[in-house]
Amino acid sequence: MKRVEAIIRDEKLSGAKEALKALGVAGMTVTEVKGHGTQKGITEVYRGRQYSVDLLPKIKIEAVVEDNDVKKVTDAICEVSRTGSIGDGKIFISTVEDCIRIRTGESGSKAI
Repeated sequence: MKRVEAIIRDEKLSGAKEALKALGVAGMTVTEVKGHGTQKGITEVYRGRQYSVDLLPKIKIEAVVEDNDVKKVTDAICEVSRTGSIGDGKIFISTVEDCIRIRTGESGSKAI
């Protein structure tokens, strides 16, 4: 099993959710986060004064999927989230040793 963590623009959330739903991803966790990467924030002008915003709002989607589904999931997220501009986000993939469904006690792939 793998954990797929995608940090994307907040306006791309609905498209990413629909894409994962279409692939049959059983569950996901969505968190509002703030951060920056290469973009290093933005500078805005408000009422004639310049402000630097160095932590930008993003959305973090986490899903645990079978090893053979990782490519489909990451491709779907990339397709719906890509604008071609700096700040589109990143996807991180890590190994999950085990998963336990609290309600039933099932573990492993059955608990996803």
